[in-house]
Amino acid sequence: MRQAWRVADVRSAEKALMATVPDGTLMQRAAAGLARRCALLLHESGGVYGATVVLLVGSGDNGGDALLAGARLAARGARVLAILLRPEHVHLAGLKTLLDAGGRVIEELPARADLVMDGIVGIGATGGLRPPAAALVKGLPELRGRDGARAPVVAVDVPSGVTVDTGDVPGDAVHADITVTFGCLKPAHVVGPAAALAGHVELVDIGLGATLHAAPAVRVPDASDIAEWWPRPSASSDKYSRGVVGVATGSAQYPGAAVLSVTGAQAGPAGMVRYAGSASREVLRKHPSVVAAERVADAGRVQAWVCGSGLGTDDDARTELRSVLATSLPVLLDADALTLLVGGQHAADLRRDAPLVITPHDGEFKRLAGEAPGPDRMAAALKLASWINAVVLLKGDRTIVATPAGEVWANPTGSSVLATAGSGDVLAGLLGSLLAAGVPAEKAAVMAAYVHGLAGRRAAEDGPVTSADVAEALRPVLADLL
Repeated sequence: MRQAWRVADVRSAEKALMATVPDGTLMQRAAAGLARRCALLLHESGGVYGATVVLLVGSGDNGGDALLAGARLAARGARVLAILLRPEHVHLAGLKTLLDAGGRVIEELPARADLVMDGIVGIGATGGLRPPAAALVKGLPELRGRDGARAPVVAVDVPSGVTVDTGDVPGDAVHADITVTFGCLKPAHVVGPAAALAGHVELVDIGLGATLHAAPAVRVPDASDIAEWWPRPSASSDKYSRGVVGVATGSAQYPGAAVLSVTGAQAGPAGMVRYAGSASREVLRKHPSVVAAERVADAGRVQAWVCGSGLGTDDDARTELRSVLATSLPVLLDADALTLLVGGQHAADLRRDAPLVITPHDGEFKRLAGEAPGPDRMAAALKLASWINAVVLLKGDRTIVATPAGEVWANPTGSSVLATAGSGDVLAGLLGSLLAAGVPAEKAAVMAAYVHGLAGRRAAEDGPVTSADVAEALRPVLADLL
């Protein structure tokens, strides 16, 4: 599992650590790690010696990191050229070290470069790039190295121009191939559009772990987490002890939603699926092992409910929603169930002690919360989770899972291929199966999003993706993962 911390917590930890080490130690550690990663990258295109490295240098410590790393590369025979965006505020000690090592200061981008280091602004900056920096950055894709390839861009700590604490990109920003960050990850590395600009993120240990005591702003699961958490049947398991998931989805108008959500549920760890709704004929044709009924009230005993996908918004749908919420079981609400919540008619139904998970996309979120998620998707999801006392899975390229207790998770496996009709129905079924198997609501949401994202990627290997493709990819993905 990876974790990321907000700027204020990083600054506090840095200050505490700097009080225990000689002046400049942290910057030297950061520069050493940065130079090492750049050297490894240069070895892929002919080596450090003779390579042309361009430093985009802003003010403050971020620019200082770039200058000191550049000096190390210059000492190994690289031709290091620094463009000072704010010469009056340059890190003087770093500049002197670079010049002493043979580096030079230039005014504009050279004709060619083998690597560009982005040291324009660091974690304390706000807003997009200023015009002079933005103009330079726009020219980077044209730079070619000695092997004819585009010069890779290495960001120092974070890509310049991103909002570090939220992952927003409010204006022009650097698009890095690699980001070398120091001490710990920051939210911009893992959430929002900034995460895509960071490229491959590598962490340099500068000793911050000893003083970084604050809770992380966001957690990011990895494959080993999902594999460890995933329920597995034992020798004594039966279909009931593995969990029975109830699926109240679909309608005469949208039978496909029922089929997709049940397909997602059957790929999960639950031992049995009970379907309640008017699309039983279509569901049973695809999944003969499902036990079907017309209504939630007649479905029989389950350990969790999935409700909403393709359910409709008429009185019958409202009755089914109320029946699900009246249980003392974990419940997942999706799609039409979320639409039925708007207006407050079900406010009393939401006052329940059992776990509740909702899975809105941005439009549904806006209708529920009264406002769009905005640039800080983590804060928006947390606010809604606290307001309705539910785990909120806010869908997107970097899906956010927020809990009423204040925890936030970011899913690293998302893909734009999942932006297809019915994809969310599959996710809902899979998540409901995890709930029925006894997985806590927040972990079920994190696990389902992770596996669903992998399934989208797997399906995309064969061409354009439909929700049925995503559903069919769940089993092979899980086979590999587990």
